[in-house]
Amino acid sequence: MRFMMMVKSAENGAAPPQELMEAIARLSAQEAKEGKLVASGGLAPTAMSSRVRLSDGKMAVLDGPFTETKEVVGGYAVLEFTSREAAVQSAVEFMELHKKYWPGWEGETEVRQIFGPDDYTFETGRLEIKANQQ
Repeated sequence: MRFMMMVKSAENGAAPPQELMEAIARLSAQEAKEGKLVASGGLAPTAMSSRVRLSDGKMAVLDGPFTETKEVVGGYAVLEFTSREAAVQSAVEFMELHKKYWPGWEGETEVRQIFGPDDYTFETGRLEIKANQQ
């Protein structure tokens, strides 16, 4: 099963400590060696970002920074695991690195399973996730 992990926190402009980045690099290298890591990366600040919004049939492009945003996704990883529990445990280990190397930092890692077109069924007349994919 494939999962996306999104690291969210307040956007305050503070750079992560070097020790944290080195620990994350070691963890990523291990996950890649084990065949779990599909992709990962940090995301640009919202000041360098845009949003494309569809509302009431109208399209709008909004350039950052986005002042109404309390938390932003600062980084992501796509990984392969055999279960949701294994994915959550990996996120806990990742957050432990933040706890150890960046005292006082606050944030969260959201863990979400990735589904493709073959993971859905329309048998009931509405979109549903196939039972074997949950």
